[in-house]
Amino acid sequence: MHKNQRNSIHNYLSYLCLALLICSAWVCYGAEPAKPNIIFILSDDAGYADFGFQGSTEIPTPNLDQLAQEGVVFKQAYVSASVCGPSRAGLLTGKYPQRFGFEENNVPGYMSSSGATGDDMGMRLDQLTMANYLAERGYRTSLIGKWHQGNEDKFHPLKRGFDEFFGFRGGARSYFPFTQTHPSSRLEDFLERNFNSYGESPLYLTDALANEAIEFIKRNKHQPFFTFLSLSAPHYPMEAEKSDLDQFPHLTGERKIYAAMMLNMDRAIGRVLQTLQQEGLSENTLVIFTNDNGGPSDHNSSINLPLSGTKANLLEGGIRVPMIMRWPGVTKPGSSYDPMVSTLDLLPTFYAATGGDVRQAKGLDGVDLKPFLQGKNIQSPHKNLFWREGPIAALRQGDWKLLRFPDRQAELYNIAKDPSELTNLALENPTKVNELYRQLFAWELTLDRPAWQLKPEFLGTVIKRMDDYWHKPE
Repeated sequence: MHKNQRNSIHNYLSYLCLALLICSAWVCYGAEPAKPNIIFILSDDAGYADFGFQGSTEIPTPNLDQLAQEGVVFKQAYVSASVCGPSRAGLLTGKYPQRFGFEENNVPGYMSSSGATGDDMGMRLDQLTMANYLAERGYRTSLIGKWHQGNEDKFHPLKRGFDEFFGFRGGARSYFPFTQTHPSSRLEDFLERNFNSYGESPLYLTDALANEAIEFIKRNKHQPFFTFLSLSAPHYPMEAEKSDLDQFPHLTGERKIYAAMMLNMDRAIGRVLQTLQQEGLSENTLVIFTNDNGGPSDHNSSINLPLSGTKANLLEGGIRVPMIMRWPGVTKPGSSYDPMVSTLDLLPTFYAATGGDVRQAKGLDGVDLKPFLQGKNIQSPHKNLFWREGPIAALRQGDWKLLRFPDRQAELYNIAKDPSELTNLALENPTKVNELYRQLFAWELTLDRPAWQLKPEFLGTVIKRMDDYWHKPE
């Protein structure tokens, strides 16, 4: 080969290597990493113990168990309220819902000092949602399922950052089409596509919602997407398909129906996750599964063991929930995370995952969980977590939990040693009680006035319900 030719080839290869090095450096340091798709799946009123990955041997949940094996299970995950409406308001905004007056459920039986009732009770319009934040980052967003953040048009999901909506505005509805059973005159209970376009699906509700999530994924697989699959299962009414009921011949009554609803829900979630695999999206999709509050054992036969309490109270069984995160490259398969986290953390975690600067998101009470999961921050994500529902309030700090009541002395529990809240340590630790009381009061000074409150005649019922399920054997 001629010397000049050899020199030309040598120079060409040198320039090629240099170009590759420059491109590599640009990818590593200059280019924005691929934005992960985000799928957030929320069940409704499920029991803490009613999943295989939580120890259940009675109700099979193979798809969620598999998700747990592929990701991380949070051992101390909390919601921001023990009932549906404010719990959702908290996770949607990343803020304690009490900060903007969404302290109680927006349902009949509540009254407003401003005159708001019924459909006009909803999440305040000046609050940004996770959909607002993700839309800003270029995501296509959808809400599929239950809304429960206000029935009036002004509260509609399409006006709160979501590009698409398929579901119902209220808090619960039939699992079968209204044309067949459970006719209703409440517009917020009917299935709606986007805005004021109503029509019932012939499918069992959970299946219809899963199908919609699958179609959304397929339509948007070539761009970053976020879908909030807000399931209503296993919230009442207690309704299940016969084929699912037949899988539990050993069970009876509500427990049988509940188990069938859970089985159907797990299967529907499995179909959504399988779609990610089929479309080649699993490795670049962050998946979260959790529940909106503790199981209402007295309404749907759910089980919250070993926790005391139930939905609508501030015992562990009302506010502590199962939670799984699968985030390839971030979470370790088959792992668990012990420090306490909150559904308040979802919004900042999602926003940071997309490259957003959480420091610019003012007023959030949640934190980005990624550095904690990667071991870059070895502290607990939260020093304190707070709850308040009218005169009843709670504070969790480290191992300690304070409960305040309107009709009796405060109670103190060591949750690390006593997750069932069986041994009240308040009399033995008056200094700790006073310290936690001061911190609870300081937090309450930062809150807005409740936008609506339970009518006084119902308060005794709520307190009695808490007492009835304090240490109820399940």
